[in-house]
Amino acid sequence: MSDPLIAACRHALEHNLGLGREERVVVVDDRTRPVIATAFTKAAVGLGAEVTTVVIPVAAANGQEPPGAAALAMRDHDVALLITEKSLSWTRARVAATTAGARVASMTSITTGILLRTLTVDYRPVRDRVNRLCDQLDAGDSVHILSAAGTDLRISIAGRTAHGRKGGIFREPGQWGNLPCGEAFIAPVEGTACGVYVVDGSHAGLGRMETPLRITVENGLAARIEGGEPAARLQSLLESIGSPAAFNIAEFGIGCNHAARVTGTILEDEKAMHTCHIALGNNVHFGGTVDVPIHLDGVILQPDISIR
Repeated sequence: MSDPLIAACRHALEHNLGLGREERVVVVDDRTRPVIATAFTKAAVGLGAEVTTVVIPVAAANGQEPPGAAALAMRDHDVALLITEKSLSWTRARVAATTAGARVASMTSITTGILLRTLTVDYRPVRDRVNRLCDQLDAGDSVHILSAAGTDLRISIAGRTAHGRKGGIFREPGQWGNLPCGEAFIAPVEGTACGVYVVDGSHAGLGRMETPLRITVENGLAARIEGGEPAARLQSLLESIGSPAAFNIAEFGIGCNHAARVTGTILEDEKAMHTCHIALGNNVHFGGTVDVPIHLDGVILQPDISIR
């Protein structure tokens, strides 16, 4: 295992999570990224922490609850590192962990390249960008998104609160987020989104978009998904939930991380500068009302965003 990888993990543990000696760390590991899980373990032990690994099965979809033993371990440790193929961010287990005071870093589908590129930088400028955008979203009532690829989408954010202000720095009890981090995001008012958005960057569950997805939105739901085989796959993923709420326009977010780039891994892609993203499905844990076991983000390149 390369020393640069362990050094990057050590930087993230110290700079982003403020890990101290004798703190208790749990690594939730679905065995899809053993090199990264091992690197974080070695880095944490090197910092004087006590490390436990909990192995879980690979989930079927983002937002699926982990087994009870993993949920309990997340709640009962000072720091939880979620190194998994599918996201545990918007699960009851994560909410219970942060409510109990755990600091949680979710690293869905992280690669060694992403880790070395994005977890070795100073996150204070990222946090500053996020906070400025959160202020604008909090002061706004509506958002209009345009793009050269064909996006023309309007959403209401009246009465909703923007999130992401920690900007990748989770040093206090109960703080959490993605690593890499760097997005200002908000839950649109359900039933208000209308228009079209074109996903030409990447989409969770699909990867980098060779053919853009064109998603028509009516009354806050994705009413039509076009774009060949990837569109059919996304339709199937959403239909597998068995609820129309899976098609809910759940999130609008703006990327703020100067170190991130669009590579096909949504964890990094949605943080890249000069992008925004729309998510479908669950938003109940960040100000929305829809609770379904799926949350899938789609990245829009070079958007023109108006907040009113």
